[in-house]
Amino acid sequence: MAAAAAAAGSGTPREEEGSGGESAASQPQPPANAPGARLSRLPLARVKALVKADPDVTLAGQEAIFILARAAELFVETIAKDAYCCAQQGKRKTLQRRDLDNAIEAVDEFAFLEGTLD
Repeated sequence: MAAAAAAAGSGTPREEEGSGGESAASQPQPPANAPGARLSRLPLARVKALVKADPDVTLAGQEAIFILARAAELFVETIAKDAYCCAQQGKRKTLQRRDLDNAIEAVDEFAFLEGTLD
């Protein structure tokens, strides 16, 4: 089990496929020019602690924790890029709270966040 986890996390394809039929090439790989690069920028232990803080969650597998961490990263990246565009319209490079407010109002996908920064 540890050997399979090490092979999957090493960024190199495995010689043999497991019984699951998934190859390592179908999973996210770190950039080749960054040895030791992490697949997730968020600490998975903290993400797992947040998930376990929910009383409705009884079990959370490592794959689910990884997917949640990756989704959170993509969400933060997306909203930050949109907020940065709002800052650029104001001829600024520094993000301010109003840039996040403007991004939330401008993008329909962020409608669920309206009023959360108040």
